[in-house]
This record gives sequence, C-alpha cells and structure tokens, in this order.
Amino acid sequence: MAILGAARAATPPWISLCALGVALAAALWGAWRALDSWWLRPRRLGNALRSQGLPGTAYRFPSGDMKEYVRLAAAARSEPMPLASHAIAPRVVPFDHSITRQHGSVAVTWFGPEPRVIVNDPMLMREILANKHGHFGKQKSMLWVERLLANGLTTHQGQKWATHRRIVNHAFHFEKLKRMLPAFAACSSELSRRWEETVGSSDGVQEIDVWPEFTNLTGDVISRAAFGSSFTEGRIIFQLQSEQAQNAVKMVSTMHIPAYRFLPTQLNKRMKAIAREVEQLLRGIISKRERAMEDGLNSDDLLGLLLEANVKESQESGSAKPMMTTEDIIGELKLFYFAGMETTAVLLTWTMIVLSMHQEWQDRAREEVLRIFGKNQPDSEGINQLKIVTMILHEVLRLYPPILLVGRETYQETEIGGVTYPPGVVFSFQIACVHHNPDVWGEDADEFRPERFAEGVSKASKDAPAFFPFGWGPQICVGQNFALLEAKMALALILQHFLFDLSPSYTHAPCAISTLQPQYGAQIKLRKL
Repeated sequence: MAILGAARAATPPWISLCALGVALAAALWGAWRALDSWWLRPRRLGNALRSQGLPGTAYRFPSGDMKEYVRLAAAARSEPMPLASHAIAPRVVPFDHSITRQHGSVAVTWFGPEPRVIVNDPMLMREILANKHGHFGKQKSMLWVERLLANGLTTHQGQKWATHRRIVNHAFHFEKLKRMLPAFAACSSELSRRWEETVGSSDGVQEIDVWPEFTNLTGDVISRAAFGSSFTEGRIIFQLQSEQAQNAVKMVSTMHIPAYRFLPTQLNKRMKAIAREVEQLLRGIISKRERAMEDGLNSDDLLGLLLEANVKESQESGSAKPMMTTEDIIGELKLFYFAGMETTAVLLTWTMIVLSMHQEWQDRAREEVLRIFGKNQPDSEGINQLKIVTMILHEVLRLYPPILLVGRETYQETEIGGVTYPPGVVFSFQIACVHHNPDVWGEDADEFRPERFAEGVSKASKDAPAFFPFGWGPQICVGQNFALLEAKMALALILQHFLFDLSPSYTHAPCAISTLQPQYGAQIKLRKL
C-alpha cells in the first residue's frame, strides 16, 4: 500500500490534468453528438423541408411521431374489419394512411429524430427506387437489424451488391427454378394428403387454420429447395429464422430509444445467439456440399446452384479467390429463408381467404386448373398456362401485399419531385397505401377484381406500373419468380382436391407484423372434391 501511495504521489500533476482534460473533452464530444442528433439536426432538416412547402408534422423531442404511431396502431388492432372488406390500409398502416389523407401523397413525419417522408405517389416511388443517379441507399438506421436477420443482398450496397446480385441471379434464373419443381410438388402433395386424411375422418368437412399450415409448407419448400438432402438441418434453420423474424419486429419498436441495441437485454442476447447458431449450422452444410462438389457431385438445389454460380463468376472475372466468401453465402441463405418463408405463406393464406369470399373466382380458377392438369400433378409447362390463377394471385398481392414498407435514404443532397432533400432523409414507401390509392387504381381500388390484370401488370393501373409487391427497379426482389411458382403449384393442388369457404370462427383482421398476417388465424372449411 505504501508503495502504491508513493507511486501516486510521484505522478506529475500535468499527467493528471491531461487525463482530466481528455475525459472532459470526451464527455463534451458525446454531449455535442447527442445534442446534434436529437435536437439540432432534426430542427435543421425539418426547416429545410418545410421551407420548400413540404407538408407534414413538426419534430417533437425526443420520439417524434412515435407516440401517435403506437396509439393509432393499437387502436386499429383492437377492432376487426368487416368480413367482406378489402380496405386494409386504415388498419394495417393507420398512421401512414392518416398522414396521406391529411397532408397529401408526399408528407414529412418523424421516426424519433429521423425525418421520414411518406410517399403515396407511384411515379415518385419508381424514380427513387430506380436510383439512376446513385443518390439513394439502404436505410442506415435499419441495417443493423437486417444484418442480424440476414446479411445478404438487402443489406449490401455498391460493388458488393452488384457482384452478389449477378451470382444470385444465376441461381434464380427461371430455367433453373424449374429444377426445383419436384421439391415444390413433394411438399404441396404432402400438405394435400394430410388435409385429405383430416377431412376424410370428419364426415367430409373440416375446419383448418391455413396460416400455420402454409407457414410450415413454405418452410419445408425452402428447406428442400435450398438444401436438398440436408432437409432435416434445413428445418432447424427454418424454425430459428422464424423466431428471429419475430424478434426483429420487437427490436424495431425500440429503435427510438438511444443505444438500446447495445444494452445486454434478453432480446438482444437471444437475437445474437440465434444468429450464431444459424451461421454454425449453415457453415457445416456448406462445407459438406463443397467437399461433395470437389468429388464431382453436383446438386440442383439452391445451395448447389449458388456455389456453382460463385465458382463460374470467379473464373470469368479472373479472380484467384471466390467472389463470395462462405460468410457471404451464409448471409444469402439466411436472407432466402427470411424473405421466402413468410411472404409465400402470406400470399397463399390471403388467396384462400379471398377465394372463400369470392366463390365465383374460386370456381373459375378450379375450372382452369382441372382443364389444364385434370387430376395429374401440375408441371412447369401447365403452370405457365394458368392465366386466371395468375390474375388472382396478382390481385391478392395488390390488396394484401406481404411486405408493407420499402425504405430508402438520401446519401447526398438531391432534387426530386420539385423538392431538394438534404442527406439523411428517409423515404417510406407504404405499399398498401399505393395499392389501394383510388387515383391510381380507380374508385373500385378496394374491391377484388382480378380482371384488372387480364393484360398483365403494365396495363392494370392508370399510373402504370403502380404494382410493388416485390419492390421496384434494380433491387427488385430476386426471388419473385420462386415465390409465384411455389404459390401456383400449391394453389393448383389445393384446387384440384378441395372446395373451401370461410369458417364462422374466422375474424377478418389483417395485421402488420413482420409481414401482413391474419391476426386471429385463417380458419377455412375444407371439403373434398
């Protein structure tokens, strides 16, 4: 103790003063950053937008419009919709719907201190999503959450995004997707057989909640299509990624709390643990597949196609190293699970609900399926002839888009739509609002009319195209053909074997979670044909 005391006494005063000065400077710098982030910068950006006549709300320290957002969301969820109504926007995006009704098709709101411009104008959406001048990028405040889910195409930018997109495009080429049809057919046939056994044991009519059924179906499809023989391991990954998606929704609701993501909360720790476990499983599957490829054994599943495309792209570019590392491939596979699992399940669920409400279109779709396939298993050639089924799926995607929001952020000052936006402004494209906009789709915008798409997507709306279920522009969802092919296969098999309508226990309550889901399930009455 005496020695320590002597050492302290021997410390020159100027060192203590320097240390104190550094600590004070760090504290002042931190205080300045907080002041700038939560007060000065929002005021500066708000003034720049208001001075140009852009309507909307004013920034309120510290949470912006979050309290009103939460209040309206809770109120909307407390009451179901009328059974025959498809006017989902006031229920699933109540705050954004209210803002567009109050302030017009382009309006400023505040997500904490972040300025968020809600856009309900398809022309402006197309221009921003096309990003021809490189002024827009991914929403920075969301990237860390997305990377916990899947550090893939949706989180990459610049050259890395372009390289990954080229490689992934090879795997999702339509001709290669046709090789996955046996996996689609096997999973859909198993679902149909299970339903037939259930209906057969209940005097010909059985109520089934199709939402969890389709979630399991799409998880099985992805597991088989992605990993083939590693199906069991794929199922474990599917379950973990399902939990991770739900955790991500909880995490987003805390984003306005400063530094929350750095706290050792139970949610934060669980998300990181799931990410590590999924990565370990995928790394093992990839290693086994790479060894098989070295032995000359190739596979038509997604992983095999991705690895083949990676080797080919690397050779063509003259690179000694693979263009995509193992970590990159892990990220893309995780994204495939997250993006492909719920979106197709949501599409199939709402399609059965809507066709239960509109029996005449269910009859027309079944007539088409039976005319093309009879009772034979659907194949790729026949699926391409399903015009009425395709029209129905497009109209369901319009009325009930699985993904409700696409965001972009200005990375540099840019002029668009007559307004100059400074860096740091987030554009929020509320797809549900655009898809239900009567100025774009007509006064019957909230009605189910598949004939809108009789001549394709490009002629379905007044301001064409205004159909964004898979995004738009160069970053449009690479898996859209996969999702539609899977949905057509499953729906065709169901129409071949069952009649269906809504159960009296069904409550019509579309709800925005990670995707647009039925809040109380999707209870359908099935009867064998």
